[in-house]
Amino acid sequence: MLDDLQKDGQERMKKCVLALREEFGKVRTGRAQPGLVENLMVDSYDQKMPLRQLSTIAVSDARTLLITPWDKSLVPTIEKSLRASDLGLNPVVSGPVIRIPLPPLNEERRKELVRVVRHEAEQARISIRNVRRDVLSRAKQLHKEKVMTEDELRRAEDLLQKLTDSSTKEIDHELNRKEAELLEV
Repeated sequence: MLDDLQKDGQERMKKCVLALREEFGKVRTGRAQPGLVENLMVDSYDQKMPLRQLSTIAVSDARTLLITPWDKSLVPTIEKSLRASDLGLNPVVSGPVIRIPLPPLNEERRKELVRVVRHEAEQARISIRNVRRDVLSRAKQLHKEKVMTEDELRRAEDLLQKLTDSSTKEIDHELNRKEAELLEV
């Protein structure tokens, strides 16, 4: 019983950290990264689809993304979606390929992005605390139903706290790494 609770808590906390990493991948750092646009929704074939399902996204140099749609008729639609996004990108169409030059970030924008990633990290910490609370309430419920002894409940609480601490450290590590990446000139 204790192992099941621990595994459940560990899996859910790992998912929180992975979701944070994915969110950090979407934050622009001045370097070209496919993660910046791959989840952008594009109207195609009478439905919305992520850009990664419609094209190949590659990095041609440090500050340029290269998008090659599989269906060439989607080039204007993809360009329109890129311009309409809140990413502030200015795509350039050259035949069947879309180039996205990424301008260097100014100091003000860098600080704004640091605030954004700090907020994302705090949301991840809140998610981890919610997981801890949920698993702990299940453990207390099992103790109430006499399925778990008092000692097992204490052990579960200690394990959950250790999991929470290690996940929070991982989030802090990711946050520090992303902040350093953003502030790098």
